[in-house]
Amino acid sequence: MNPRKSPRPSRFALPLAGLLALIFQTSLFAQSLLQELTKPPEGRSMRATSTFRKGTDGKYDPKADPLKDNTEWSNEDCFWIPPGETKVVLDAAGPGAITHIWFTFFPPEKHDWAPEGSATNQDMLLRMYWDGRAKPAVEAPMGDFFCNAFGKRYEVASLPVAVGDTGSYNCYWNMPFRKSARIEVVNQGEKPISLLYYNVDWIKKDSLPDDTPYFHARYRQEYPLEHGKDYVMLDTKGKGRYVGTLLSVRTRSPNWFGEGDEKIFIDGEAKPSIYGTGTEDYFLQAWGLKKTLTPFFGTAYYDQPYRLIGSKISSYRWHLADPIAFEKGIKVSFEHYGWTSIDENPDHKQINWNEREDDFSSVAYWYQTGESTFDLPMPAAKERHLPNIERTIVHAKDFAAAKHHGQGLAMAQELPKIYEQPQLRFEPKTTADAWLEIPVEVKRKEPLRLIVAATCGPDLGKYQAALDGVKLGEPLDLYAAEVCTKEFPLMDFWPEPGTYTLRLSCVGKNRLSDGENLALESIRLRERRPRVEKYGHDKDKDWRKGPLFYKG
Repeated sequence: MNPRKSPRPSRFALPLAGLLALIFQTSLFAQSLLQELTKPPEGRSMRATSTFRKGTDGKYDPKADPLKDNTEWSNEDCFWIPPGETKVVLDAAGPGAITHIWFTFFPPEKHDWAPEGSATNQDMLLRMYWDGRAKPAVEAPMGDFFCNAFGKRYEVASLPVAVGDTGSYNCYWNMPFRKSARIEVVNQGEKPISLLYYNVDWIKKDSLPDDTPYFHARYRQEYPLEHGKDYVMLDTKGKGRYVGTLLSVRTRSPNWFGEGDEKIFIDGEAKPSIYGTGTEDYFLQAWGLKKTLTPFFGTAYYDQPYRLIGSKISSYRWHLADPIAFEKGIKVSFEHYGWTSIDENPDHKQINWNEREDDFSSVAYWYQTGESTFDLPMPAAKERHLPNIERTIVHAKDFAAAKHHGQGLAMAQELPKIYEQPQLRFEPKTTADAWLEIPVEVKRKEPLRLIVAATCGPDLGKYQAALDGVKLGEPLDLYAAEVCTKEFPLMDFWPEPGTYTLRLSCVGKNRLSDGENLALESIRLRERRPRVEKYGHDKDKDWRKGPLFYKG
């Protein structure tokens, strides 16, 4: 979208006509659901649940009745799944149709009941099998299936998928099966799945129409995107409807990643009959993406502006009122073009149509009769973790000694819900002597981005950054109403090997701040894409004379 200039980060707002159309569409969809309740009931409701069932030996027995007495065991309604093991949460005989699935489990942070932490939702693999088939129809990391990408946990509010801010994972996809249904949760991580609770609601039926399609969902990734080829989310033969997309992106270059269009090939056609106008347009937004949640589309995760290297963005789009029908097969793909900084362009030009090399992952959701022919292997849990893009990480906690800062109190402080490592908190005695210095080692000359990874909060000040005495940009305002993390990119440069000193000096505070403190997680040297080194546009520039930062 927008062929002439880069989209700017904008406050997302639907035009009035679009908002009214969305409300009308949602109202019709809700009305049809309510109307279904007035039809004569068909079948019998069932549930598979994690409620505790006590066997004759006192241990859990899936065939026993739920233990509901006045003993504490009656509340042991969850499971611990060690690394490498699988928990079957549903094993049912059909015909039937799953109508709702609910999961919850501990997040990865350490807890009194899980002192070493727990598996992330990215390490947990969700598999669903219909009618005894060997190949799962659904295979995706638990988090990604429920639109929680990057191993993170966050709120999603849509019609088929909803994740509560307390960590409840819900989906309402209708999943029919004829002979049997089997749902598994596989722990592919190195830590246990702690306190796994679940309810799987389904309706047992007498029969299903012969042409009833099966629900499918499939995860894919490319870290980074393959050069010269569109990113393919789904390629399957059969008859059915494509009903949804989750696309998660980590940017590897400055500027806007989403000029690429969706290209959907129906029934084996050589040219796509469905061709889009931009990535954000497919996700029913415009002029960029912003965090937003609606019943049919949304961007549920957006950690920092897209122009920064390492930004993470995850968007969903449901084709509920507009399913994409196919008779013989479908191929769903996305181009990966967009803006980049001029040092990534071979002609050193700022244009909007550069092939980008970001990290993509996705889940495709669809219905089809029979089995899918989409047979790419599922990446292992470690491979699903985003690759490290840091050349150097200097943890600030290691520099609490007095020689590294002005007068005041410096201490390592744990923030387990934000950082894996403790941060360094510095409380200066006076503003005039409020400074912190951290050495940064460069091992070889290559293009790098210098980044300060800091905490923002209600009692933090403004600090000016300088590298070896060279001022870098404007002061960093660390004020925020609530504690959060933020990356402050300072410079793109080609430093010679050696040790440099980054100094942060207090220059005051935001008028809303309660203090001039400093909270710092790390100093980072982040890699640039290999083509930056290949083109070498800035290789011989002296960063001391003119520091560069490519905002995009």
